[in-house]
Parts: sequence; C-alpha cells; structure tokens
Amino acid sequence: MGEPQMSYEQARAELASVVERLEAGGGSLEESLALWERGEQLADVCQRWLDGARARLDAARAARDAEPAS
Repeated sequence: MGEPQMSYEQARAELASVVERLEAGGGSLEESLALWERGEQLADVCQRWLDGARARLDAARAARDAEPAS
C-alpha cells in the first residue's frame, strides 16, 4: 500500500507521470490497469500527507485559540 517513506512531492510527481501515461494511451489493457492501480496507491499516499498536514494545522489553530489573551 504505497511507500511509507515517499514524500508528498515524490508521490505527486509520480502520480502526474502515471496520469500522463494513461492519458497518452497506447498501452495494453493490463498495462493500463496496472497504471491505474499504481495511481490509486499514489493518490492514497498524497491524501494521507494532506490529512496529516490538515491535522497539524487544526492542532496549531486550536492551541493558538486556547491561549489566554494578553
């Protein structure tokens, strides 16, 4: 299920490449399915990074809002 150490930028770049290859067509059905599956894995990696970033932002905002006014 994806590569745990893959950065968001790496996953996004590879996903863009997969999409380009799928859009170009010309491959066999089996190749297209393999690319689609890889694209789904990469999209999941990206989504996990984005979810983690959102959680960090939400936590930082909550901490800021909890600070007493000076």
